[in-house]
Amino acid sequence: MIMNGKKAFTLAEVLITLGIIGVVAAMTMPTLMNATQGAQYRTAYKKALSVLSQAVVLNIALDDYDLSQATGSQTDGTSNSLYNLFKNRMNVVSTDNGQSWGTDANGKFGTSATNNFTFYFNDGMAFTFPKAAGNCADITTGNGTPSANCKGAIDVNGAKNPNTVVSCSSGSGNTCEVKSPTDIYPVKLGGQSILPNSPAARAVMYKGK
Repeated sequence: MIMNGKKAFTLAEVLITLGIIGVVAAMTMPTLMNATQGAQYRTAYKKALSVLSQAVVLNIALDDYDLSQATGSQTDGTSNSLYNLFKNRMNVVSTDNGQSWGTDANGKFGTSATNNFTFYFNDGMAFTFPKAAGNCADITTGNGTPSANCKGAIDVNGAKNPNTVVSCSSGSGNTCEVKSPTDIYPVKLGGQSILPNSPAARAVMYKGK
């Protein structure tokens, strides 16, 4: 007589396997989530720079002035101001007379957050710049250093956390590496260009995969 034997895993073996899978998942999920979020921040940042630059080009075509010709103003709505340039050429859903997110290696743009304008756009992005911003000369030549009032910051997800300025994970200057991009990026304004304004912001823009 031939007996047909059936083989199966015991309950203990199944539980051990599930336990191992759970441990591996717990170890890898945070890394995967951070990598995914970092990629989203990087993509949103590149898109934001492109959209802001396109707004400047469009304004040149329609109103015949760029960032170097825009007048600095402490109040909103001034003709030929940076405020009007971005307000008229982009989908601004709300504005804020302040916000201190705009920081770089030299600190805040002004002495207090009330020295800044902040625009919130329909895609969730926020853009902060000094109220006195204007007459921003071309920054694509020379050392590309903007004046004190020709700096800004992009927050790719607006008021949502983490509200952290991007920084170098290792290195500095041209050797800066950013392993975990965050949501705030310093930028500089000049002529027809809006460009990264910190080693970390440049690393994310030009070295990011």
